[in-house]
Amino acid sequence: MAAAPLVIATKNPGKVRELAELLADLPLKLLSLADFPDLPDIPEEGETFAANAAAKARQVAALTGLPALADDSGLEVAALGGRPGVYSARYAADRTAPLPPTDEDNWRKLLEELEGVPEAERQARFVCEIALALPDGRLFQARGECPGMIALEPRGREGFGYDPVFWLPQYGATMAEVGLEVKNRLSHRARALAGMKETLRRLLLEGALGPSSPA
Repeated sequence: MAAAPLVIATKNPGKVRELAELLADLPLKLLSLADFPDLPDIPEEGETFAANAAAKARQVAALTGLPALADDSGLEVAALGGRPGVYSARYAADRTAPLPPTDEDNWRKLLEELEGVPEAERQARFVCEIALALPDGRLFQARGECPGMIALEPRGREGFGYDPVFWLPQYGATMAEVGLEVKNRLSHRARALAGMKETLRRLLLEGALGPSSPA
């Protein structure tokens, strides 16, 4: 089967690598927003992960004329009432203006806010909503969650985002320590994409992902 084009609606290289690994068994030619440098920035203005993912996928599909896969994901911490939530990627923005915050800026702010909170009360979960938009207007969505805790200090050099401070009790390690193979089995993004892959397989069989190119 020839490879069908699919735009991953992100410029984040870590996210592109992770999704490429998870989609490696499908006949897809993966592109990212880095392949479309003239596209305007797409603001995330929704109040939920699902709304942001859907809006991003729809806009990228409309602008490129190709199927687009977008995700909005983030961290919800029980002791903070669910924060940072949809603001996860820009949680420390107030400290770094006019520059966008780095991953380290964000997780350092999180650790500061949780200072003094005992280990037993540091429950958290990663949440991911994935949306697939087709140029004909059809939209498909899937959700995944990964429960864990917030570590007392960062550990590990792999992954991105809040991975260095997201503790996985079953592994005795942070998400940044377990490696990509393990992460791709249990992460929120992996779980959401597992649900979406059945939709992608069906659309590929139907030829609904648009013009194809040689694999």
